[in-house]
Amino acid sequence: MADWFSSPLFGITLSIAAYGIGCWIQKKLRTPAANPLLIAIVLVILFLKATGIPLEAYNAGGDFIAMFLAPATACLAISIYRQLPVLKKNLIPVLAGSAVGAGVSMGSVYLLCRLFRLDEEMTASLLPKSVTTPIAMGVSEQLGGIVPITVAAVVFTGILGAIFAPLMIKIFRVRSPIAAGLAIGACSHAVGTSKAVELGEVEGAMSGIAIGTVGLVTVLLGMVLS
Repeated sequence: MADWFSSPLFGITLSIAAYGIGCWIQKKLRTPAANPLLIAIVLVILFLKATGIPLEAYNAGGDFIAMFLAPATACLAISIYRQLPVLKKNLIPVLAGSAVGAGVSMGSVYLLCRLFRLDEEMTASLLPKSVTTPIAMGVSEQLGGIVPITVAAVVFTGILGAIFAPLMIKIFRVRSPIAAGLAIGACSHAVGTSKAVELGEVEGAMSGIAIGTVGLVTVLLGMVLS
C-alpha cells in the first residue's frame, strides 16, 4: 500500500477522481460557483490532510499532470483556426484589447502591492497572475518571484474568472462574443477559457487568442521590468 501512495499513479488517480466529483457536483447544482477545479482542489487538500499522506507523494503524479498544461493550451489553436475569418476582420481590436488587458492586469497588481507594502519578491510572484501557468512560471522566475505563489495566484485568478465571467458579462451588457471572449481570456487565461468555450465557439476562440497575446505582452513587460 505504501508503494501505491509513492507511485505517480496515486496522484494522477486522486486528481482525476476529485475533478470527476467536481464535474458531477456542478451538473447537479448548475451554478458557476460550483467550479469543478475549485472543488477538486478542496477535495484533494481534505483527503491529504485526513489521511496524513505527504504532499511530496501526491506531487509525484501531480507534476506528471502538470506536464500537459502547455500542450493543452496549444490545443486551443484548433478553435482559433476555425474562427480565422473573424480574427482577420477584427485583428486590430483583438490585439489592442489583449495588450491593454495585460497592461491593466500587471499595473493594477503592481499598484496594489505598493499600497499594501509587499516586498519585491512577492510583487514579482503576483505580477503574471493573469497569464497561463507555463508562461507565468517563466515570468516569475525571470523577475525573481516565488514560483509556487505564482501558480497559486494563477489558479485562483482563473477560478474567479470562470465563476464570475458570465455574471460580469450580464451586468455590463456585453453583447459582442468577441469582446466577451477577449475579456475572459485576458483576465483568467485557460481556466476562464474553459468557461468561454461553454458560452460559444467565438467566445472560446477569442479567449484562446487573448491567452497567447496577453502572454506575449506579459513576457515583454517582464523583460522591461527585470
